[in-house]
Amino acid sequence: MSKKITMQQIADQVGVSKFAVSKALSGKSGVSPDTREKIIQTATQLGYFVQKRVRPTVSRSSQQGKSSQADRNTIIVLIPNVREQTRQSTFWGRIIDGITNGLEENHLGMMIVTEHITDNFTKLINPDAVLGLLGVGHISNQLLLEIRNLGIPFVLVDHEDPLIPSDVLFMNNYECVRRTANYLLGSGHRDLQFVGNIRYSRSFYDRWLGFRSMLEEQGVQLDQRPELIEFEGNNRSEMTENLEAIVRKLQAEHKLPTAFVCANDSIAICMITVLMKLGIDVPSQCSVTGFDNIEDAALASPKLSTVHVNKEALGQRAVDTLLWRVEHPDGPKEKILLAGELLIRESTAGAPYAQ
Repeated sequence: MSKKITMQQIADQVGVSKFAVSKALSGKSGVSPDTREKIIQTATQLGYFVQKRVRPTVSRSSQQGKSSQADRNTIIVLIPNVREQTRQSTFWGRIIDGITNGLEENHLGMMIVTEHITDNFTKLINPDAVLGLLGVGHISNQLLLEIRNLGIPFVLVDHEDPLIPSDVLFMNNYECVRRTANYLLGSGHRDLQFVGNIRYSRSFYDRWLGFRSMLEEQGVQLDQRPELIEFEGNNRSEMTENLEAIVRKLQAEHKLPTAFVCANDSIAICMITVLMKLGIDVPSQCSVTGFDNIEDAALASPKLSTVHVNKEALGQRAVDTLLWRVEHPDGPKEKILLAGELLIRESTAGAPYAQ
């Protein structure tokens, strides 16, 4: 049996105090971001995070009121402090609907917590009253450390921390975009561009990898414009403005592609808006695809070709995974990928020169 990794060993390896290690691994402030990252990376390399975790012990006086696992019937749903990641969102809101349905089927309660009120997460909740936690979207590394140290089983949806092992659920982003790119290549397109900030999320990055791999597999050279995978925007108005500047430049250089593969539907709708404004017809001059199949995708003009994501099923499967984890705390961590469906609508057609 391997020897237990201690905080002192991590401290010696990094060259900091045991106190600094304790703060970093408990998710508390007082350690610089660079030092925290070094400590977490070292802890990961030494195997600290794969050691069995137990709930913190409580005093004898508090044991009397402590709930058993059977009495814990509340699931925390943790949502980042991002404006579009709300229950009203046509994407995130549907995932939360699926979580709600899954919890109701199992007669469990739900408490929604947004990340901006979790500065004192340990004081906000009673771990002995919580059965588990579902993180929807990007959850900070610091907060995940705090949750782990509370001994609460947790599952992440559409996010994966490279240093803190957990069960995670994603759409099969890689394969879905490979299928989209393959469809466009089969329609005669050879000049394609990916659109979306690949550092925005793990899902965006996996979609980018799927796009690249299919072009490489088909022997099609990729001359990706870096500004299209780096641009930012907190809403459609900002994204449209930023994309317009990029597309105008492409148009001026006579380097407009015949197809844009967008990382999600909102970006794709913004791209269609820009192209139409600049007099570029979709799809006869340029095809556009999205991802997620939000409600606006079928309402866009032209209707958007996209990948259908069963968002409710993603939420319900997350509940099933969490309940399995509660019953099997020492079981191997799982990465679950749900398949999507490519929907061909009006925003795509054969490449202009192939028609």
